[in-house]
Amino acid sequence: MTEEHLGQEPAPLHPGWLPPEIDQTKPHPARMYDYMLGGKNHFEVDREAAEVVIKAAPTARAMVRENRAFLGRAVRHLAEAGITQFLDIGTGLPGEGNTGEVARAIHPEARVAYVDYDPIVAVHSRALLAGDESRTAVVLADVREPKSILDHPQVRDLLDFDQPIAVLMVALLHFVAHDEDVPAIVAAFREALAPGSALVISHGTDGGHPEVSAAARKGWDKAKSQVVVRDRAEIIAMFGDFELVEPGVVQLPQWRPDGPVREDWETIWLDGGVAFKR
Repeated sequence: MTEEHLGQEPAPLHPGWLPPEIDQTKPHPARMYDYMLGGKNHFEVDREAAEVVIKAAPTARAMVRENRAFLGRAVRHLAEAGITQFLDIGTGLPGEGNTGEVARAIHPEARVAYVDYDPIVAVHSRALLAGDESRTAVVLADVREPKSILDHPQVRDLLDFDQPIAVLMVALLHFVAHDEDVPAIVAAFREALAPGSALVISHGTDGGHPEVSAAARKGWDKAKSQVVVRDRAEIIAMFGDFELVEPGVVQLPQWRPDGPVREDWETIWLDGGVAFKR
């Protein structure tokens, strides 16, 4: 996606094919993310909310692009390490560079279970990924209820939990509220995995600018989920006793970049890392 394309107004979703349970009156994080990526799967309410974020933090578009790039690098690293099973939670609207696309460039047989709690994500994902049911599942479930994912029949049918699985929580956990037990949520997934499995996390921070961050987060005030920033120590703790790969938990542009690190990397207020269960 070029800078020119990102500056254009994409066509909105056509309402005719939308299932009735999809709420078009409240912004949704996945659709806001899609808008900031330059996609077309969003409504006016999502665009308005995203513009609040962009006005407060002009690098917001760069942040979502860096997050998508981090996802690609992390999945490629794991596939090159031999992992062929992926549990992508909070997948959002899978577009170019999605988990399956990246993994299958290395392992054509790679299997991916995409999980999200939004019906529109499930509808879009099933349409996009139709005809690939032997390698793909699309599941409607919530990370705040780990058993609903770990015990889901489609997940269990597709993924073998006796073999290594990569669990991806990319730009997800900052939508889990302060009063939710994030360490326990992530621990439930870590404990379910076989040795050799991996965990990928990216998470929003305030970038050392709490007032700007707070203004940007107002874009999610009326959304289905609000953004909660956490510091690096909290993010590192989410990996538990898993072994972090170099360079550890860092701002996303610094995690195994494909080329020179962007000069303004400090404006990307997302930390992330990858770790293995030994």
